[in-house]
Amino acid sequence: MSTSPSRPEIATAYDRWAATYDDDPNRTRELSAAVLRQRGLELAGRDVIEIGCGTGRNTQWLAERAGSVLALDFSEGMLRQARARVVSPRVRFVQHDIHEAWPVAGGSSDVVIAMLVLEHIEHVEAVFAEAARALRGGGELFLCELHPMRQLRGGQANFVNRETGEPERVPAFLHDVSEYVNAGLSSGYELVHLGEWRDAEAPRSDLPRLLSVHLRLQPSTRGE
Repeated sequence: MSTSPSRPEIATAYDRWAATYDDDPNRTRELSAAVLRQRGLELAGRDVIEIGCGTGRNTQWLAERAGSVLALDFSEGMLRQARARVVSPRVRFVQHDIHEAWPVAGGSSDVVIAMLVLEHIEHVEAVFAEAARALRGGGELFLCELHPMRQLRGGQANFVNRETGEPERVPAFLHDVSEYVNAGLSSGYELVHLGEWRDAEAPRSDLPRLLSVHLRLQPSTRGE
């Protein structure tokens, strides 16, 4: 696992992966999608920001339920796939680096969703703070990440480069569970649910594959 990957390096890795991302077997991707769908988030009529939308697999599901979806990703290749997959007046795709201020007004959204994104962010506190700025009071932040225990055992987003035929690992940063939770608390959220998810057939002795964190922004954070 690289200790200092650059942002362009991560984006171009996903550009190279984009054409085969949906076809490659990927238990982490499939389980994270299942976790999102079973978490029971209230989406009907709500304004959603999806950061790191990738090829739009979850965007499509969100668009069928939410009032609007702003889907952000910094990989041009991933966004090309997403735009081909999802054609909906409820969805707007924007190429954007979430390290920078998001292209939304403060207090304009109800839900922020981040799926398998924050492992590629070195300082996650800024993302939690920017989500808090974008959310209305009582708004929700839901994130799902490769479990830190898996990362410690060498787990990392990876694919086979279609042009070279060589395996490639997408640069990532290690974050402890406490780092995610404390970043949320310090930005004015309350913890709704913390989840640790194993593959359906995995024994209890197996490491969880995923960590999910569901947070709600306290109304007082936005002066309400």
